[in-house]
Amino acid sequence: MPHYAGRSLVRRFALMSYFSLMSAAALAADLAPVPETPPPAPAELSSGWSFRFIPYGWLTSLNGKQTVRGRTASVDASFPKIVEDTIGKGGTLVGLMGDFEARYGALGLYGDIVWAKVGVSGDSVRTRRFDPTISGSIGTSHSVNVNMAIAEGGAAYEVARFGLPHGDSPAIPTAIDLVAGARYWYQQASLSFNLSTSLDISDLTLVRNRALAKSGSVDWVDPLVGARVRFMVAPGQNIFLRGDVGGFGVGSKISWQAIGGYSFDFAEKNGITYSGIIGFRALYVDYVQGAGRNRYGFDMLEYGPVLGVSMRF
Repeated sequence: MPHYAGRSLVRRFALMSYFSLMSAAALAADLAPVPETPPPAPAELSSGWSFRFIPYGWLTSLNGKQTVRGRTASVDASFPKIVEDTIGKGGTLVGLMGDFEARYGALGLYGDIVWAKVGVSGDSVRTRRFDPTISGSIGTSHSVNVNMAIAEGGAAYEVARFGLPHGDSPAIPTAIDLVAGARYWYQQASLSFNLSTSLDISDLTLVRNRALAKSGSVDWVDPLVGARVRFMVAPGQNIFLRGDVGGFGVGSKISWQAIGGYSFDFAEKNGITYSGIIGFRALYVDYVQGAGRNRYGFDMLEYGPVLGVSMRF
């Protein structure tokens, strides 16, 4: 893609983000402000069921290795590069992203889903190696395309609630949850290579002047355990941190996730409290199956800012 076209796409994305924020601001103006109330006592737990839904956007960058049919390529692509290579080429950066939690006292049940179709090409993709059983030269990588769904579900249980000292100010209400669940992965990936006289293409698909390695559908499930910490820094304002580790050789070799962010209530209407969410998420997985020409691998770190709106009722 010409450089000026990439800049044009990034400008379009920036304009779309601007108008989305203006729409959110208009919604906030139409809603009643949240009344300021003192923070709850550290030992207080809500009675009855409460629910929270968070549609969000994850501005994802990629760094790692993708293996399809025994061919491995290194990927190092920032979010702007993914925007440039995806929009207008049949991909969608965000198909669906949402988080849901139902809570009763100390027990919470949660679910999270991510669906995306991304493509990366050019300098962000480098051929790394071929499986030793595949003859011919490595060739030159052209692009990586991945259709990906990640669905997570599990339970969180609050094991502690207390006040952290904060100088001469009132203690900061703090809660700690233990988390256990599972993360389901679904992928379809393809690598394309520029043709050369020594490239082994016996099991690849030829498309114009390129050879294409397709994975077909690949899926697996990782068990996970982790913890979450929540701090109320002011009425209606919270900082949250969460970490988990999974895989353990059941699905992937290993996977881990780290999330941190800040939420702030900005409106309330019809019993629903609206909050803005700003944070950062990093998700890593190392998965491999098969051997030789049937080998598939995904050794990748996905990371980037998270922006969302929480609806709590």
